[in-house]
Amino acid sequence: MVAGSDINRLLYKVAKAYYQDNLTQEQIGDRFDLSRVKVSRLLQQARDAGIVHIIIVPPAVSNADVERELEGRFGLDEAVVVTPPDHSKPAVVRMVGQAAADYLGRHLHGHEVLGLSWGNTLAAVVQALAPQRWRSMKVVQILGGLGRPEAETYGADLTHRLAQTLGGRARLVPAPGVVASQVVRDALLADPQISDTLSLAAHADVLLVGIGSPADPASVVRQTHILTDEEFTELGARGAVGDIALRFFDAAGRSVEHDIENRMIGLDLNQIRHVPRVVGVAGGPDKLEAIHGALCGRLIDVLVTDDHSAAWLLANVASPQRLDVEKNKIAALTS
Repeated sequence: MVAGSDINRLLYKVAKAYYQDNLTQEQIGDRFDLSRVKVSRLLQQARDAGIVHIIIVPPAVSNADVERELEGRFGLDEAVVVTPPDHSKPAVVRMVGQAAADYLGRHLHGHEVLGLSWGNTLAAVVQALAPQRWRSMKVVQILGGLGRPEAETYGADLTHRLAQTLGGRARLVPAPGVVASQVVRDALLADPQISDTLSLAAHADVLLVGIGSPADPASVVRQTHILTDEEFTELGARGAVGDIALRFFDAAGRSVEHDIENRMIGLDLNQIRHVPRVVGVAGGPDKLEAIHGALCGRLIDVLVTDDHSAAWLLANVASPQRLDVEKNKIAALTS
């Protein structure tokens, strides 16, 4: 039986060799005549006994702890939080777009099917992406166009640009995102080119989506007049706080029933939710309730946002009183 002082001495020597001398476990085993399994156990024992203390130091300028808290609170695979130089809408869009582009650069390998919605923030992502030569990459629309030719910047054109940047192939939905009636929708969905493209989108590896808000006067949906003021009023009365690819949801992330659902050419929320990795990109005070609803409904797996929005989201979980305080702070800073 090894005496207590002897085992502590051995634990200390093994720990010094591993953590300070950078020896491998195999090298330590040879040095002290121990098996590799025994060395591994001794290192764990040294940590348990307090001989080894591991301290993880975040970067000097970092939102790492906030990101970790968001991941834990909302069950995210990853959160990316940026701090813009100011919190004007252009600055938030630019910084969040760059961060999302960096995220994609780290996680894409060049053989995926990447689904794309549209919006100003996603345009910023595409603008910030570094060019690649991923010939096996497919970039596919998850929703038809917005109905007016000048709005295609947010549909087919954005998909083309992203595919061109990545060196891949674009797959487009050759139809409007919203049509006049369910009869028209059903007829268009019977077209093989449209149905095959949407099937590809539903089986994508990654979706890159914006998170829209009916309360945002600068949103793409508002700008393009694809919905009437009356329809926006009806959606609000039914509890809509946000949308992903024009699929509206309430504060709990549940689909909002409305006639527009029967006139859509695109993925629904259930299909979006079942894609392995959905990257939601949004920030700013107009998007707070929308982002929170998407998180509560588990509609996204990765969130890229700004630090003020992150603080509001965490306050929302903490208490309604703190929520109001944080929201008022954001409103004051951005007014």
